[in-house]
Amino acid sequence: MQRKKIIVADYAKNILEALPKGILLTSKAGDRVNSMTIGWGTLGIEWSTPIFVAFIREHRFTRELLDKNPEFTVNIPFGEFNKKILGVCGSKCGRNLDKIAEAGLTLVDSEMVSVPAVKELPLTLECKIVYQQKQDLPALFEDYRTKCYPQDVDGSAVGANRDAHIAYYGEIVSAYILE
Repeated sequence: MQRKKIIVADYAKNILEALPKGILLTSKAGDRVNSMTIGWGTLGIEWSTPIFVAFIREHRFTRELLDKNPEFTVNIPFGEFNKKILGVCGSKCGRNLDKIAEAGLTLVDSEMVSVPAVKELPLTLECKIVYQQKQDLPALFEDYRTKCYPQDVDGSAVGANRDAHIAYYGEIVSAYILE
């Protein structure tokens, strides 16, 4: 598999347009690999460094993996792809299910991190976590808090959204398109 190296800024529009429709964040700890559909994130420069910030809720399996191994890949559709991938990775929990197999994903070794890229979503950002912070929900405007963090649901259920997010700031250490 070939990698076409890219400058992240040249593909910022592609990344930011794909994000609200769903992209994958892949994490790995030990022999467990998990891909999770995300629709929230930011791309920018902080500390004079290209950064992707991923927002992961406290009780997600992905959070457990990120806390064990502070690296992740961001896997973005580029061209045609099977939308079932985003459905599987966004509606099922990886604690008790191998979402990689369920979604039919092909993992590709990364260049700079221990977490694999995903062939089917080939625009890839390899990230190393340089900072993380849990959101302070009482500091959030009430409209957002009420809409995005209702407290009348079980935070551990798939699709539950009562939990605060942890913002994981990933330094983008490599970026490419798998060809």
